[in-house]
Amino acid sequence: MPAASIIISVYNRIDFLRLVLAGFEIQTEQDFEIIISDDGSGADFVKELNRIMDASPMNIRHNRHEDLGFRKNRILNESIRLAASDYLIFTDGDCIPHPAFVAEHLQNKEQGICLAGRRVDLSGNITRLLTPENIKKGILQSTGMKCRMFSEYLRMRLFHVMNGVYFKNKLLRKFSNRKERGLLGANFSLHKVDMMAINGFDERYTTATYGEDSDVELRLRLHGIRLRTVLNIAVQYHCYHKPLPRPEASRLQYETALAEQRAFTPYGIIKEQENTRPE
Repeated sequence: MPAASIIISVYNRIDFLRLVLAGFEIQTEQDFEIIISDDGSGADFVKELNRIMDASPMNIRHNRHEDLGFRKNRILNESIRLAASDYLIFTDGDCIPHPAFVAEHLQNKEQGICLAGRRVDLSGNITRLLTPENIKKGILQSTGMKCRMFSEYLRMRLFHVMNGVYFKNKLLRKFSNRKERGLLGANFSLHKVDMMAINGFDERYTTATYGEDSDVELRLRLHGIRLRTVLNIAVQYHCYHKPLPRPEASRLQYETALAEQRAFTPYGIIKEQENTRPE
């Protein structure tokens, strides 16, 4: 059994996924499987991903369903079912991991704890510079790139620049994480049993960008799972793309979840017992 199952949410954008997989290829901890959780990407994406998987030294599985609109939470739940490890790391197909990303999630894991990381939002200029080859050579950790990131930050083209700094010092880590932050769907991890206890993701969220991760955070807390921030510890680099809209439907669904105050959603992984599952 692998030490971790890494579940990567994707929808098209094979160019970004190439960069992400290059980042996982140079992880200091290699005892993991990758499940590409695909919300219906097109034929060209699938063809290229198959080529990448055939050539990759990593254990990668492709879990895809038909494109019938935004059903990210549904395919995520299916990927949780497929996961071979008892520890899950969730990320997105446009977020490149720091080389210590997997190791830090595993070293800091604890039963009853959900680790919540953050990411630096790269500029378009920096994103266009990246290739799988230079990522494997450590371009994102180089002094030159760090200077360029700060320059782009001063020009307001790159955001949350400090999130991209990796701390090894224990005192700096403690200071950076003195304040609790919320769950970000692109960078969090927990034991599979804790995710199963809330029945995974709520599949009523059928539009992007709002609610699906906040909903998981809410229900984990209701179940007694504590969040621990791993800012500047589990580091990610988010590729630039145009901001996505935040539809009203998802906000209203989250308000419904707040009113319901139920840890276990009847609209998640297990559906057969949705009317009989106790709180």
